[in-house]
Amino acid sequence: MNIKFNYIILFGIPGFILLIFFLGLNTNNKYDTRELVGNQINNFKLIDIYENKTITNLDLKENNFTLINFWASWCSPCRAEHKYLMDLKSQTDLRIVGINFKDKEINAKNYLKELNNPYYFLAKDINGKISIKFGIYGIPESILVDRNLKIIKKYIGPINEKDFNEIIKIVTKL
Repeated sequence: MNIKFNYIILFGIPGFILLIFFLGLNTNNKYDTRELVGNQINNFKLIDIYENKTITNLDLKENNFTLINFWASWCSPCRAEHKYLMDLKSQTDLRIVGINFKDKEINAKNYLKELNNPYYFLAKDINGKISIKFGIYGIPESILVDRNLKIIKKYIGPINEKDFNEIIKIVTKL
């Protein structure tokens, strides 16, 4: 009896550990947000930094397209993409909702005073919880949404000239 128990311990426990290990190899543990494209945007409620008014996902239905842009004043790639956001604002009727990520409000306001404000609405995400709801895992990131609240495209990293031209094509094809 004692020999059987020793064999169970000797082979059973390592066998169980190997089984768990091999099952774990078949699971995808990468954080991937590509499956968001084509889906409806989740319900949300954001508070504006300047006026203390709120915006919800239903407010996005007022315009054909909305770009939700996650950024921070301390983010150098955000500074690089800022000129494209300003051009999108001036060249299209695209509404840009900015979500200021883990930033001090005064720094965000000074940043926009220096570079100009491309945002129709500017919300704050002090602790990063709002960003998680949108599937954001770094900044800058942007999500293009149509008036039916469907996610058209997600831009990971700073918007560049190629992305800018793509957004222009999408929002002006109507």
